Amino acid sequence: MATTQSRSLAKIMLLPSIILLLCWMLVPLCMTLYYSFIDYNLLIPGGNEFIGFLNYEFFLTDPAFTESFFNTLLLVTGVLFITIAGGIGLAILLDQAIWGRNYVRIMVLAPFFVMPTVSALVWKNMFMNPVNGLFAHLAIWLGFEPIDFFAQIPLLSIIIIVSWQWLPFAALILLTAIQSLDREQLEAADLDGAGPFSKFIYIVLPHLSRAVTAVILIETIFLLSIFAEILVTTGGGPGYASTNITYLIYTQSLLQYDVGGGSAGGIVAVIIANIVAIFLMRLIGKNLEG
Repeated sequence: MATTQSRSLAKIMLLPSIILLLCWMLVPLCMTLYYSFIDYNLLIPGGNEFIGFLNYEFFLTDPAFTESFFNTLLLVTGVLFITIAGGIGLAILLDQAIWGRNYVRIMVLAPFFVMPTVSALVWKNMFMNPVNGLFAHLAIWLGFEPIDFFAQIPLLSIIIIVSWQWLPFAALILLTAIQSLDREQLEAADLDGAGPFSKFIYIVLPHLSRAVTAVILIETIFLLSIFAEILVTTGGGPGYASTNITYLIYTQSLLQYDVGGGSAGGIVAVIIANIVAIFLMRLIGKNLEG
């Protein structure tokens, strides 16, 4: 009886926080859904006419949406490939008994705590600047022509910057998984004459499968909404070469003042994100059951 009363009291005490959280989430979502069905442009006062799904039609048939959609896919898959491959390598390296290992781990994890805007500015001005950047000086020293990263390979430049930010996260999760590996399996493999490559393929990688799946899920949810790095470096250009769906929504809503079209794009982005999240959650569930 006392247990039932304590549970009821706990639910009552949590109720205000739950209501506040629901309002925090549902009110903006409902307003976005409402604006997506009206012709709402900040430059045309009083033109709030109901137009149905016309905003969605314009957004989905816009060539910029197609390009930004594929840019989003390339951005997410590129960052995932680099962070997982590099994270596995870093995790194995940091698991070795080397001098100053704890200090090295702190240095490796440092980029994850840098604000996206700050890291993008550092890469833009200190590394990828075609005149005064470190890569430009290195190319001249080697006898090559400097690359204008944000003009010639804008999307790849964004992928490099974002990968640098998320690599420590992947390395930390994968390092924790490697440290939970039963060392007796590796010792038994050594006794059987297995080489480092065979141990990595048949013991380490299968053990890391769940950690890799978790990294993919967490990173994908955040990578779908990459914005600051694009705003600071390329501004979505040249043209739409480095524009993802999030930046396209920002362009339509705040640069073109088309709140209705941007709201429709926001709802489309939410639907895409939920589809991806459901797919990845099912993938994780199957992985955990296996």
